[in-house]
Amino acid sequence: MPLSPRAPRLWRCLFWPCVLAVLVLSLIPPEPYVPTTGWDKSNHMLGFAVLMLTGWRAYPAWPGRVWLGLLAFGGLIEILQSFTGYRSAEWLDLLADAVGLALGFGAGLAVARMWPAERRA
Repeated sequence: MPLSPRAPRLWRCLFWPCVLAVLVLSLIPPEPYVPTTGWDKSNHMLGFAVLMLTGWRAYPAWPGRVWLGLLAFGGLIEILQSFTGYRSAEWLDLLADAVGLALGFGAGLAVARMWPAERRA
């Protein structure tokens, strides 16, 4: 059963707060209240997988643009972290972001196959 044509708007209402949450969690001091998976790289992969999946659902006609935009967003986060005294910019973090985007892209493919009408919205 295809979802409502309004579904992308609903996903946008979820996607943009997720973008803001990833930005804030990436820039605030890590101790003592930042939630974590226990490994910095898995935090990146999980966050960017969620961003890719929600971004694709929010903008189903542009998955490539969503992917590139989120990869650039990951690079921006690394640059911004280099200006803090308590975070550090790392190339491996950007690689973890890219892996997360690929995982989210794969999940997005599965979702698009389940609800093909969503890609046309």
